[in-house]
Amino acid sequence: MLSISNGLITTAFFILLVSLIPLALSVKSRKKKSENIAIIMIIIAFIMQIGYFILRWLATGHAPVSNMYEFIATFSIMIILGYLITYHYYKTKVLGLFAIPVSLLLIAYGSLFSTDVNPLIPSLQSNWLAIHVITVTISYGILSMSAVAGLIYLLKAIPEKEKSWRARMLEMIMFGLVIVLVYIGTTLVMKGAVGYSDEFMYNNQRGETTIAEYYLPSLVNYADAIPVEYLGDNQYEQVDHFHSGINLPPVINSQSLNTVIWSIILGLIVYGLLRLILRKRLMAFVKPLANKADLNLMDEVGYRSVIIGFPLFALGGILFAGIWAQLAWSRFWGWDPKETWAFITFMFYTVFLHLRLNRGYEGEKSAWLAVIGFILILFNLIAINLIVAGLHSYA
Repeated sequence: MLSISNGLITTAFFILLVSLIPLALSVKSRKKKSENIAIIMIIIAFIMQIGYFILRWLATGHAPVSNMYEFIATFSIMIILGYLITYHYYKTKVLGLFAIPVSLLLIAYGSLFSTDVNPLIPSLQSNWLAIHVITVTISYGILSMSAVAGLIYLLKAIPEKEKSWRARMLEMIMFGLVIVLVYIGTTLVMKGAVGYSDEFMYNNQRGETTIAEYYLPSLVNYADAIPVEYLGDNQYEQVDHFHSGINLPPVINSQSLNTVIWSIILGLIVYGLLRLILRKRLMAFVKPLANKADLNLMDEVGYRSVIIGFPLFALGGILFAGIWAQLAWSRFWGWDPKETWAFITFMFYTVFLHLRLNRGYEGEKSAWLAVIGFILILFNLIAINLIVAGLHSYA
């Protein structure tokens, strides 16, 4: 059942990838044929993704949201759901040209993590696992539509040759996307094709001896980490591995931080090469995709997505999370890094709605807030989950 489940989500990935072709053609044409083909393909892919979710749930005996691979896969599925709901009401083709690549990137990112099924740790053995996490991922999927609409709005509204803070900030977002692509590509190449691997033995936060596996040369490492090589039968011997000498306490996940640092370095190189080849800003290269967008419609989609997504996030990410925390750890709230960032995200969208409703933050201002909100969600997903150690580090 697991192999069928994995096959379904892989097939859905390629169907979504191919669906971008007729979807792009439909944006440039008034004929409905390409649009209908694209939407049918997206619906088929979504059904396959739901099939993956159900079969994996049946195979594992619990909701498939207990580790990074499963959570990210579910998040990507909810983005497709968010787009289909948005399309049903607004018939927004251009939104799919941005929403689907985000979903595909998430699936590719999720593939970097283990797909193995492991027994749940005690704190995850609860029905609140499904209730809390599924509600949060649905809210993420809907809030993602707000960010996509906001990005399209900014791409159309900001002139490509304008020299201003807003043009520079939009280009910074393009640079961030390059870093994400480089992060995924570099890890896949070094881990899969090249097979680079350095192992270090260190003591984690709980004082347990742990092995950290690096797929890129170590620029940062754990304090007192010892380079080792696996001999088999759980035996290791000390060897020499490259290490810059920068050591960090175990509260920081140095493996993930090391990959992020390499991604930024390589991302700068790739971004520079793209600018030399294209001879223009990346925003200018992407801008034609958004030229036919209706700014008023994008503004409405962005606002209504927050109106729906924010209460769901408050319900799943704050209320349901607090109930589960009480059952698992005997306290509703403990300012764990993940909990703290969930509160920050909650407060951000509270301020978003206050500014929108009471201060007239519409149009471009609202678009910026929507994009920033999605950046907060991604920071929570990547940095807080992977780099900062805490009670949610298993997620």
